[in-house]
Amino acid sequence: MEAAGHSRIPTRSRRQTMDWALVLASQGINAVIDRSEELGWGLVVAAADYPAAREAIRLYRRENRHWRWRQPLPWRGAAFDGRIIFWGVLLVAFHFLTQISRPDFSIAGRMDNAAVLAGEWWRIFTAMLLHANLAHLAANVSLGIVLLGLAMGRYGTGTGLLAAYLAGAGGNVAGLLLYPATHLGVGASGMVMGGLGMLAAQSVFWLRGHSPNRKHVIRGIFAGVLLFALFGLSPEADVIAHVGGFVTGLLLGGMLLSLPAGWLNPQTDRAAGLIFCALLILTSWLAFR
Repeated sequence: MEAAGHSRIPTRSRRQTMDWALVLASQGINAVIDRSEELGWGLVVAAADYPAAREAIRLYRRENRHWRWRQPLPWRGAAFDGRIIFWGVLLVAFHFLTQISRPDFSIAGRMDNAAVLAGEWWRIFTAMLLHANLAHLAANVSLGIVLLGLAMGRYGTGTGLLAAYLAGAGGNVAGLLLYPATHLGVGASGMVMGGLGMLAAQSVFWLRGHSPNRKHVIRGIFAGVLLFALFGLSPEADVIAHVGGFVTGLLLGGMLLSLPAGWLNPQTDRAAGLIFCALLILTSWLAFR
């Protein structure tokens, strides 16, 4: 952003802002710390100094690539995004639609390994909208609202929801690879376990950096493992889809946390939300048209 002969360099956090301000000061570049509700943290430098400032920051980041300022999502406690309620409403609506007026949707959208291998790839996604019965639906919605709401609170609404959705698809892909072609399945539990994996990744990355409450982080990781063992490995569960979703969520969470500073912002979060909606609409249309 440029205004009145000045340019703004966006930063991820207060700590990163202070670090970069010191880097620029060491190079004789004057920088003013700026923070706004719309743009967040940043540094304002003279437009003539902007190229030199960016180069100094680039060199600093390259030389200190493993330092904790690279973590784009600092620990903020148990941030919960209440908009996950809409996801729960969507699952409930789909369940009653398929059970009451369109039972054929369950067949058209369920995970069917033989059909997926024949080219119906969208089932990897649409199976997450369907549930076998009310107990199955209630279990996934109740646990999912908690875990996915927390994941969205940590990673962003659109980013967290899209990553968990892809993690659920990863769980179904694991089932596709490891189950026989006759395997059938429905449920959002792989997506829910993906959200749990993303939360575990957040705790691990914070623990690797710094934490004044390290014991709390360790307890959080331990609680996540217990939750996965309790809900993800029960005899009635699709264990492969759960493990696949959890591992995929762990990997996606780690990738998001490893992105360079500035990559995750309100604009990219909105874009991720739009991608999620587009993927949901496209796969549903392909399955239920």
